[in-house]
Amino acid sequence: MKKILITGGPSTGKSTLVSELENNGLHCFHEISRELTQKMRKKGFDQFFLTNPIDFSKDLFKLRLKQYKLKINSCKFLVYDRGPIDVIAYLNSKGIEVPDELLLKSKKIDYDYIFILRPWKEIYVNDSERHETFDECLRINKFIQKTYERFNFNLIEIPKLSVNDRVRFIKKIIGYD
Repeated sequence: MKKILITGGPSTGKSTLVSELENNGLHCFHEISRELTQKMRKKGFDQFFLTNPIDFSKDLFKLRLKQYKLKINSCKFLVYDRGPIDVIAYLNSKGIEVPDELLLKSKKIDYDYIFILRPWKEIYVNDSERHETFDECLRINKFIQKTYERFNFNLIEIPKLSVNDRVRFIKKIIGYD
């Protein structure tokens, strides 16, 4: 089973791409930070990450690690819309000290392919869960790249193409027929 991560800054097209990969027959785990944000909003936290970045990050890391550890034996490829290590990159981008437990657990994570989507102003949008500006997206994306490189991962940049062409690009690299 090959593990494939799709990462990048906010609003770079990750979720759209992952949904299309799923439509093309790959098993995909979708981004879960929105669910956590909405759940906490119901409990009175408008922006849980901004209110309590450490607790939010620990909760999100735990949820993403749970996705990462799931075994689906019938699948040759598993695709993840973001991974636990993205949490570390976000904390780094805010200048917040990363809890040691997250760093230690991250050292045990491995992917066969990591694809990164770069910020693309023409597709960038804000919504109720995405509060970052485009300039913040650029900054976060740099931290994501640095963080994965610090964990010795090789990032494969996905060109700014149509969603279908991006899917073909990934499928060619991973050998998906």
